[in-house]
Amino acid sequence: MDFLISIMSKNTSIVELFCIEKLEKMIKLRMEDRKLGDGQLEYIEKVRNIIRDFSLKTGISIKYFARTYGCQQNENDTEKLSGLLEAMGFEPTNDINFADLIIFNTCAVREHAERKILGNLGALMKNKRENPALKIVLCGCMFQQPHMAEKIKSYRQVDMILGTHVMGSFPEKIYKLYTEKGKIIDLENIDTLPLENIPTKRENSIKAWVTIMSGCNNFCSYCVVPYVRGREHSRYPDDVISEVKDLVDKGYKDITLLGQNVNSYCKDLDIGYDFSDLLSDLNKIDGKFRIRFMTSHPKDATRKLFDTIANCEKVCKHVHLPVQSGSDRILKLMNRRYTSEQYLALVEYAEKKIDGVTFTSDIIVGFPTETEEDFEKTLSLVEKVGFNGLYTFLYSPRENTPAAIMDGQVPSDIKSERFNRLLELQNQKSIESNLRYIGKIVEVLTEGYTDEEKTTMTGRTDENIIVKFPAEAGVLNEFVKVKIERAANWAIFGRVVK
Repeated sequence: MDFLISIMSKNTSIVELFCIEKLEKMIKLRMEDRKLGDGQLEYIEKVRNIIRDFSLKTGISIKYFARTYGCQQNENDTEKLSGLLEAMGFEPTNDINFADLIIFNTCAVREHAERKILGNLGALMKNKRENPALKIVLCGCMFQQPHMAEKIKSYRQVDMILGTHVMGSFPEKIYKLYTEKGKIIDLENIDTLPLENIPTKRENSIKAWVTIMSGCNNFCSYCVVPYVRGREHSRYPDDVISEVKDLVDKGYKDITLLGQNVNSYCKDLDIGYDFSDLLSDLNKIDGKFRIRFMTSHPKDATRKLFDTIANCEKVCKHVHLPVQSGSDRILKLMNRRYTSEQYLALVEYAEKKIDGVTFTSDIIVGFPTETEEDFEKTLSLVEKVGFNGLYTFLYSPRENTPAAIMDGQVPSDIKSERFNRLLELQNQKSIESNLRYIGKIVEVLTEGYTDEEKTTMTGRTDENIIVKFPAEAGVLNEFVKVKIERAANWAIFGRVVK
């Protein structure tokens, strides 16, 4: 195994070397336990037979529609669910009104997503009346929350509710959906390792998500992720490396490694290997491609990580490092376990080591008890770092989290006013950051067109900056050189140079 060789090369002790053979046998056994079982493969075939028989009798295919709410990890989960459905014989449709099976893969992190999902469910009553055979399936983080699961049970149009831990039994659940009566509910909170041989339907031909770990151990006081995703479980390095190699062989050129906290990758495996080691090993894969990752937790970001990024030409010089607040008092209430000074020291070290590095971040505005002084400290941190971009959120209470029952909830009007001030400052910092590219030639991976006439193309730099330029023939999904002529706060603009 590649990563065992990597371990042995890192000044491994004599005692550890004696354990390698035993470790390899243990890992091989656990890997076998983490494959989609034969029973589920049988259910895939059973559903496939049901769909085939129906199509032979009617001449009609059974179509599915899948919609994702939430983070990139949810997107990757939906790709796996879609891959399983197509393995079972379902055909995809982009029109929800033509679907015979509708799946919503949901998010629990933001209240807005929950309201949107519930609103869309109400609209599906019409679809159900027009197509009584329509099946509606809800899954994901939203329904791993007991209060939301209980609420949704009363929605008559919903046929199946699944939590976040049922990927390995999904084919069986679909079989039961088409062979048994009554609503199917599976919200069991099982602490499971990620599965390895699930078919995946990629939604993009050059950009791919690769989940390297699931769950979270941090228990930030505002966040439900540890409760709905479970504890941290890392995939084995060889599995990740093999998947990335396969993607590169298939022509993927922009690969993003996903985890709630990628910086704690492999800590649960205790094999003397970490996230920086994974980046180094992925960087050795032949081919021209980029490696991105998200999300990093500042408390686990190390100098070794930034040294590794600096030394790996395929690892992008962009770090998404959520700070959430610039106030140490608020950070402590959030249970973030770092200070603003420690955060700024990380940024300073990274900027010294990584030429041209860019930072983006998350900030929550209006966390309970946040004062004007606390918020001013957040503005000061944003000013000092000069983020290229921010994901900003108005704090909304998540049920069953410590922050939801804290005293000192900030009034909505104050949160909105602070949010607008933060947005104004960040727009200024973004354009300042982008202005430095004017006159420079940057390498861009082209991703598509911005208009129906296909006159303008778009892509991203290594530093994750959006670039717009007049379309050129033969450069779609390719790396091109673009000379930058002007900048805005959200993108830079230029022309392809030969």
